Amino acid sequence: MIIVNFTGGAKKWFNQNQITIDKDGISIKQLLDYLIETKPENNIGFDGKNLLIAINGVDSSALSGFETKLKPNDTVNIIPVIHGGSQPRIKFKILNHNIELFEFQKNKTIDTTFLDSLRTEHSDLIIQAISSGFILNQEHVKKILTLSIFAKKSKTLLSKKLEVDILLRFAGTTQISEAIQNLGITKNQNFLLICIGKNQSLNKLRRRIFPNLTRPFSTTNSKIIENHFKISKKNINAVNSETPLEDLLVEKASILI
Repeated sequence: MIIVNFTGGAKKWFNQNQITIDKDGISIKQLLDYLIETKPENNIGFDGKNLLIAINGVDSSALSGFETKLKPNDTVNIIPVIHGGSQPRIKFKILNHNIELFEFQKNKTIDTTFLDSLRTEHSDLIIQAISSGFILNQEHVKKILTLSIFAKKSKTLLSKKLEVDILLRFAGTTQISEAIQNLGITKNQNFLLICIGKNQSLNKLRRRIFPNLTRPFSTTNSKIIENHFKISKKNINAVNSETPLEDLLVEKASILI
């Protein structure tokens, strides 16, 4: 049995998000041919082109393309390029460090081991995951990363590893277990993947994780953050700034020892 998930406009092909097919051992091309043949007659049509196909979360282009053979219990995600391609890439530099941010949509199949496997597979990158509920905006991320990268340069990291320092500063604590418990990956929340390294490696990682990505910074998390860090309106009003909550979070992250 093969599970086929449809994303975006692909849902209109069968008027379903998911179907199950009893055709093990076929290639992706044969699967697409089968879907084209069996699609309900009055539903929107497709030709099998301009699609991103992922098998068990891995972009098929990183495997054998449309000739990739499907095994029993494989999960295939089909994403029209026009849907996924509209997502912006958020890339910037801090002290000559190339950084890219990816937001993962909540996924029941992703657990705490996911981050470890991703780091093993892409060992040339520094990778950290932060629960999206604790991310205020892009500038918040940039300022926290600036603190961590400067700490690395001055040899004042809160931990031996840059990725751990990043986690601790977002969490506002020096306790690693507490930071992981509050800001770590869960199945019920989106999370932001922070990646640092060479552009070629970042491109390779993006191809690997693309099917799981969603538009970053699409929600407002200020209330969650204020409640967690016990930041009151009085605290916010006392800050002479256009971005008081952001500045309070950065200040909290900067004074950890």
